[in-house]
Amino acid sequence: MSLDALRSACAYWAAQGWITTDPTTALRRRRAPDRSRTLSRAEVERLLTREDIALRERMLWRMLYETAARSAEVLRLDAGDLDLPNRRAKVRRKGGAIDVIVWQTGTARPLPRLLKGRKSGPLFLTGRRARVELPPGDIDPATGKARLSYWQAVALFKAAAGGATLHQLRHSALTHDAEHGASPPMLMAKSGHTSVASLARYARPSAEALGRWQAQRDPARRR
Repeated sequence: MSLDALRSACAYWAAQGWITTDPTTALRRRRAPDRSRTLSRAEVERLLTREDIALRERMLWRMLYETAARSAEVLRLDAGDLDLPNRRAKVRRKGGAIDVIVWQTGTARPLPRLLKGRKSGPLFLTGRRARVELPPGDIDPATGKARLSYWQAVALFKAAAGGATLHQLRHSALTHDAEHGASPPMLMAKSGHTSVASLARYARPSAEALGRWQAQRDPARRR
């Protein structure tokens, strides 16, 4: 039963003297789903190519977009996890499963500049030596710098992207791939989703893409 129907029923029951209080006063409507979270390709490209943004941030954002991986999965990567010749790395997915993410040329070309010859330690590092004691796996043995934290990465992207979130890069990547015709199995393999239902919340083609798809298939247009 909808909230409006329930409130209407309660008003009738109150008028009849069957109830004395409205039990719906504490109920709230469910928030409507937000289908506008996808960044356009142009917006993503502007973020990934900004010269005023440090290489570390641009590399993280590019890898997140090209792999459609979760932020935490990529931030947990160590230099030794990378298979540079094959442009891939093993990650631990949500739930603990081991999986592979694969990136493209935009990530592959600058990676050596970010690594600077490092073969171990966190892939994405803070700009200075760790000030507090951390697990050995979160410290680069050569420089003493710490692994970049999730919350710092989130704050840096939000500041640069005008309030957008890192999660929107994953959302946008899957939507853009869906608009290009990627199949659900391919999208699931890329993102690590284990069900089509969970994937559907992300791969939502835009109104513009829907318009192009409709126009291409319009029978009257081909006459």
